[in-house]
Amino acid sequence: DHNNLNLPSPALHTTQPNRSFGMPLSGGGSGGYAARLSEYKNKGVVGLPERHDSTRVLEKKLLKLAQLVYASPKIAVLTGAGISTSAGIPDFRGPKGIWTLEDKEKKKAGKSRKRKHEETSTEGGGEEVTLEMESPPPPSDDPPPPPDDPFQAVPPTPTHMALAKLVSCNVLQCIITQNVDGVHLRSGVPRDKLCILHGDCFTEKCEKCGEEYFRDFDIGGVSFKYTGRSCEKADCDGLLRDTILDWEDELPEKDWDMAQDVCDEADLVLALGTSLRIVPAGQLPLRAKKFVIVNLQNTPYDSEAELVIHAKVDEVMTGLMKLLRIPFT
Repeated sequence: DHNNLNLPSPALHTTQPNRSFGMPLSGGGSGGYAARLSEYKNKGVVGLPERHDSTRVLEKKLLKLAQLVYASPKIAVLTGAGISTSAGIPDFRGPKGIWTLEDKEKKKAGKSRKRKHEETSTEGGGEEVTLEMESPPPPSDDPPPPPDDPFQAVPPTPTHMALAKLVSCNVLQCIITQNVDGVHLRSGVPRDKLCILHGDCFTEKCEKCGEEYFRDFDIGGVSFKYTGRSCEKADCDGLLRDTILDWEDELPEKDWDMAQDVCDEADLVLALGTSLRIVPAGQLPLRAKKFVIVNLQNTPYDSEAELVIHAKVDEVMTGLMKLLRIPFT
């Protein structure tokens, strides 16, 4: 029980949304997965600058985080794409995120079309002739696009392993994830301790009995398409569907209801590696008595959080586990 953990002495004092996946708030991934989603223009804010707490500030914040964990009987975690970037899976809104780079490419394309449109002539009796004089693309420091399938064989990060350990120690009641990469399951978190809100690229589900099958390959598809396989239970002949949500699909009812209940009862919610800009998932921490945000970019709820840490999630979780004196590797 985490209330019995031997922590160092304190040094610091310290209306229900709908279940639609789609709407980013106005002012969780691979390239292959993102490409499956339908076109959606309002992805919200992308490319915000990252902030990094100094070593001294981070040490103080980690101690406060440990104190909050120690004082909270019921704790839940909400995870986003930022906890998987150290495994090589790109995020969405970071400086090199999928949607950030997509936005840059669209802006570049728009500028190229404008230059070409302006380079016209009225030679030949006033008839407008477009001159084929396209400018070369501007230089870019952006990395090449992510591989189509970076999820395959991705090992759990230190954050995933720390969270799995905290679940097994009953420090965490539940992990709620917006990620579709399957790494929480791969790290050993039991399915009944995991709320998967946006689907899982490696999970297919029987449309008849609801049995889920976690595979070692990307299922493919989006918006509950048939996968071509059937349920493996002897007494069921149901067909299997993918579990990935498209923008306007409703969140899975069982997972969403559990996520709300857990947050309503939580003394503390840790929001790790998420911009909190996709609703309704991004609003879940507000339902708890207190919540902490660990993210390199600002979020819409920083001012309401008990603590905001601007650092890499792996660094924070490794530091927290040391303070809790719980080995996890």
